Amino acid sequence: MGRRAGEGQGAGVDIVSSYVIWRYHEPRSGQFDWNARLDLRRFVEACAKRGLYAFVRIGPWVHAEVRYGGVPAWVVDQVPTRSDDPLYLQHVQRFFAEIAAQLKGLLWKDGGPVIGIQLENEYNLTGPQQGPAHIATLKRLAREAGLDTPLYTVTGWDNAVFPRHEVAPVFGGYADLPWGTSTAMSAPGEVYGFRFTSRVGGDLGAQTHNSEPGDADAVAGETPFLGAEFGGGVPTMYRRRPVLDPDDIAAMLPVQLGSGVNLYGYYMLHGGRNPPGDVDGQESTATGGYNDLPVVNYDFQAPFGANGEAHRVLGKLRPLHLFLQQWGSKLATCDVYAPELVPRGADDLETPRFSVRADGDRGFLFFNNHVRQHRMPARQGVQFEVKLATRTIMLPAAPIDIAPGMWFVWPIGLALGSARLRYATAQPVTRLSTPEGETYVFSATDGIAAEFVFESGCVTYFESASSHSTVTTHEVDDGLVVRPTPGSVFVATCSDDTRITIITLASEDIERLSVLPFDGQRRLILTDALAFERDGELVLRSTGVDSFDVDVYPPLQHAPGSTHAFVEVPLDGVFQRFAVSMPPVAFDVGVTPLRFAQTVSSVASGGAARAAVEPVPESFGKAAAWRIDVPEEALNAPGLSNAYLSIRYAGDVGRLFSGADLIDDHFYNGLPWQIGVRNMTIDSRQPLMLTVLPMRADAPVYLDARHDLRPAICDQVAEILGVSWVPEYEVVLSPPVSG
Repeated sequence: MGRRAGEGQGAGVDIVSSYVIWRYHEPRSGQFDWNARLDLRRFVEACAKRGLYAFVRIGPWVHAEVRYGGVPAWVVDQVPTRSDDPLYLQHVQRFFAEIAAQLKGLLWKDGGPVIGIQLENEYNLTGPQQGPAHIATLKRLAREAGLDTPLYTVTGWDNAVFPRHEVAPVFGGYADLPWGTSTAMSAPGEVYGFRFTSRVGGDLGAQTHNSEPGDADAVAGETPFLGAEFGGGVPTMYRRRPVLDPDDIAAMLPVQLGSGVNLYGYYMLHGGRNPPGDVDGQESTATGGYNDLPVVNYDFQAPFGANGEAHRVLGKLRPLHLFLQQWGSKLATCDVYAPELVPRGADDLETPRFSVRADGDRGFLFFNNHVRQHRMPARQGVQFEVKLATRTIMLPAAPIDIAPGMWFVWPIGLALGSARLRYATAQPVTRLSTPEGETYVFSATDGIAAEFVFESGCVTYFESASSHSTVTTHEVDDGLVVRPTPGSVFVATCSDDTRITIITLASEDIERLSVLPFDGQRRLILTDALAFERDGELVLRSTGVDSFDVDVYPPLQHAPGSTHAFVEVPLDGVFQRFAVSMPPVAFDVGVTPLRFAQTVSSVASGGAARAAVEPVPESFGKAAAWRIDVPEEALNAPGLSNAYLSIRYAGDVGRLFSGADLIDDHFYNGLPWQIGVRNMTIDSRQPLMLTVLPMRADAPVYLDARHDLRPAICDQVAEILGVSWVPEYEVVLSPPVSG
């Protein structure tokens, strides 16, 4: 759990939200388990140790693609759930008391990290003993148990109902709808359009339905705009298996911020797996659920995968997280202003999409020209006219072209120390305090010249900080225009003789950027490795690559300590560069066919969704099978933080067994199936067996066109395309020792 908290902090995250899934903690009536992977207290203590707040989603119904929404089967078998039924409430009361005991001393009022409680999930039921009164009952039971926190929330979508003035609704949205029933590509998603009239998103997959309007918009004037479930990815469900690109997730963030969101919550930031041995805990149509999920795997295509590995989208999101950490308090006071012309709806791809959030004469411009799977037009000859409290600003100085797929956040009236930016056509990322003064980091917008316009008289002198930095300046309209090339660093002397340094990084570098405390100072870390801080040390993890560079700013006075080769490389500029190299580690994986696939029946339709359902258990006996031979030393190779079995296959459902135990599974979506050998129990004395259920050419499921097998097959396919062992190297750098 400490590993996850450290990675979350390195990702620029402030709050860790987690369900408490009742099914796992009270598998039998009165028998509670808070040990090992289920140790809630240790998890929250790890958050506190890493400087993270905690938001605990106690349910008792949480959904989370878990059977019965996480309510234990023994409860479902005997009482009406999600209601004020007296016996149900007795069980809930006992569960809440157990949670409170785990969190004793860790609540905000006690100096702990727990700042909020979320009750229920996607609650829109209005039958007997239900409705807003049930949420009020749950809050009362939570408080009586001792769960006293500053915030109590409920999800606000799908016509949610809740008691006014008792809880705050939270919102969300997803790049695709894998719980949908269509086998076609999705229409343009509403998450890519700014919200100016309603906070409520579209379909978020609630298991229940309410035909009456919900309560969320009615309280918009008295509650903050909080997010809880903006998709950090999507789950892979049997009938729909979308594949997301990094911008599909990243472009949602500026849109929601530009719509007024002041708390951006992900579901999920970190994928995972169901607990070992729980082979019927997933949501399935066979047990009355609306969807079919893998038995074990819940990778989610999230910024951190099921094994804790960083996915590419992390580099897109982290700069925006850093921006919010630095300037979120300034953004929070800004109201939302819509342009004169707004899109007619989600499918209007012609009308430009932007908004301004402003407070007086300062604010931020939010722009989006990305809609998943739908090409937006290039915007030509663009200038923005922004009417502020006492002035109107036109930006940029000359019209620009904006390419399809671009999105950005530009500052207006932003103070940089004693200097004031009229505007910049580069995205603010973070600020550092150094002995030489304040340093501000910006991200250049691809295809658009970075332009910093300072108010007249606030800056008296500019100079480049390295020989390859190119900066031009000229005066315009009572201001001073500064145009640095991407990668440039310039130093400005302000009218009060203070100095500020401005670093403008190209997008490919900004995606490699972390900001971490090291050697007594917050520092910029540029590297292809995953970087995070742990107990005062800098941890670097590199998957499959044994050599890489690390750029550091401000520079270290002395070389850090490391058990691996760590050599300083001359570099012109403000960054200090080190080359890291480790002894390469490699193992071969053996793949031996055990049986060929038999012909499988057509995929059946049914369930609550009346759409494709996962094959029945007896069907899996027709799967093709292979023995996977992994050398025992490859399971725990020294000097590595992890290693992955990377499986590429063609088929419908893959399953991996250690002996008779199912340890992981995967619905084919075209992405490599990554299995961390240290994230699960693999008994080296037992054979590993991989099975692949065939994909039929007529399977009525949605697959991304880039990965769809069916056009190339006649009847069915079940093949292994490759199995490799991929090392995850780890380098730990200790703070330098002077002298």
